[in-house]
Amino acid sequence: MKRIKSFMIIGLALALFNCTTQPPKPENCFTLKAEDFQKTIDGKTTNLYFLKNGNIQAAITNYGGRIVGLCTPDKAGNMGDIVLGFSSIDGYLKAKEVFHGALIGRVGNRIAKGKFILDGQEYTLPCNNGVNHLHGGPGGFHNVIWDVKAATDSSIVLTYLSKDGEMGYPGNLNVEVEYLLSSKNEVVMSYKATTDKSTPVNLTNHAFWNLAGEANGTINDHVLTINADAYTAVDSTLIPLAGNEPVEATPFDFRAGKAIGADLAQQAENVQLKNGLGYDHNFALNKPAVGEMSLAATVVEPVSGRKMEIFTQEPALQFYGGNFMDGADTGKSGKTFKFRESLALETQHFPDSPNNTNFTTIILKPGETYQTQSIYKFSVVK
Repeated sequence: MKRIKSFMIIGLALALFNCTTQPPKPENCFTLKAEDFQKTIDGKTTNLYFLKNGNIQAAITNYGGRIVGLCTPDKAGNMGDIVLGFSSIDGYLKAKEVFHGALIGRVGNRIAKGKFILDGQEYTLPCNNGVNHLHGGPGGFHNVIWDVKAATDSSIVLTYLSKDGEMGYPGNLNVEVEYLLSSKNEVVMSYKATTDKSTPVNLTNHAFWNLAGEANGTINDHVLTINADAYTAVDSTLIPLAGNEPVEATPFDFRAGKAIGADLAQQAENVQLKNGLGYDHNFALNKPAVGEMSLAATVVEPVSGRKMEIFTQEPALQFYGGNFMDGADTGKSGKTFKFRESLALETQHFPDSPNNTNFTTIILKPGETYQTQSIYKFSVVK
């Protein structure tokens, strides 16, 4: 009897040992609840979807096709959410900043005075950024309910029909966007669209990033590299002037990499920094060939060691340094979103392209397919 009991004790001890030596399963980094994102808006249902692959996790809502959160490890292996967002749909509906994590369209960035001429006809769009039209207008893609075409553990495909005349744009535009988390710790964003009438299209994503963690201090110490020899100079309403200007010997030279805040003291005398209230400018990327996937930018947060690389087929990148954040919104972490505590890096075509012949066209015609891809890759620097 004693021998049996001894074997039982030894067996139990071995079982416990085996359990404790098994590698721990990755835990969900988010405290988000799907039920807080389930709402009926304009007769369509919103929800929250969790994706996971490699060492990264994402939370996506079909309200505006938004990235609600993205968790990546730091150099010590600690997971952190590096995208600004809210803990419920109501948070997005009430937010002062309306573009958090959203898909942007039909046309990302600004169109001067909300007007453009196409095939001899003038089109008028609503102005929602002073005298200009911004990011598709107040009823742009950030404010619509996307249909979920497919969802897996690591990807989600969203679709939306933007009807002829929506926000003043011509043509019925069918849009499909896929978010895919790859095993290489990448967020792959694939965009596709077709139309039955010629129309401008310039799609992007508007995530606000802080690689130290959501609302976790300034982004001015993030080290940013942008692969661009030129940037787009703008007027006081952030509409492009004649064309692009060389970054050489200006605060806009990020080619060798530097802390974002390194040259912000020049804002007092630099007209372009004055116009953007800091950085809110488009960069003309150095491309090996038109439409080819290439490295656009790299961001490193020195304390956490988190690194984000952006690859894109797009010709340009908008860098925004969180200049208009004022603490009015409170995010998932319970902290407010403050001045220059986040940045946006939006892959795109050039601002106000329909009104500027110096820039490549963004006009999509019937029978053509708009198709582009951008990749945000995450790693650590130790």
